[in-house]
Amino acid sequence: MTEFWETAFNNKQEMWGMQPAKSAELATNFFLENAINKLLIPGIGYGRNAKPFVDHGIVVTGIEISKTAIELAKKNYGSDLKIFHGSVTEMPFNQEKYDGIFCHGLIHLLDSNERKKILQDCYSQLTEKGCMVFTAITKSAPQYGQGELISKNRYEIHKGAKIFYYDKESVKTEFEKYGLLEILEVEENQPMYLIKCKKK
Repeated sequence: MTEFWETAFNNKQEMWGMQPAKSAELATNFFLENAINKLLIPGIGYGRNAKPFVDHGIVVTGIEISKTAIELAKKNYGSDLKIFHGSVTEMPFNQEKYDGIFCHGLIHLLDSNERKKILQDCYSQLTEKGCMVFTAITKSAPQYGQGELISKNRYEIHKGAKIFYYDKESVKTEFEKYGLLEILEVEENQPMYLIKCKKK
């Protein structure tokens, strides 16, 4: 996975542009409603989705597997972002608690055990009444069912990128014990679920 993303960011640099994902804008509203001040973004990439949060005065910390992506983020944000270099599967990187977590387009790239671990790790780093927003690709994606079948609903189309495609049942199964509040459908470059959770 490290090599896959390092190559991708090296070759394509800011491959999704600098406009934040629609999900980041929706998450910003949710976080502001819940008075979130300190946010963790696992898989922050080059930081495009940090912008709406930073613009509203939320302090953002990231985790990123690609050194190239971290350098791009620092070029774009300077010292506004603190980013840990490493895989989200190695969380936690510190003992801090965050009142918000935003994880976009990442959980579906992990296997079953890694998905369980990232949810547990993120939930453990949330403050009481903290909020999490995850986005995950859905079975409505046009490429669902293509490539090599790895396990149920998980396919590898491009070498190194194994994708698990969610339906609402699998979202509920994986997220219900982490304070699942709402599942929204959002059209990004792929159909995604935007999954809101709140710690009790």
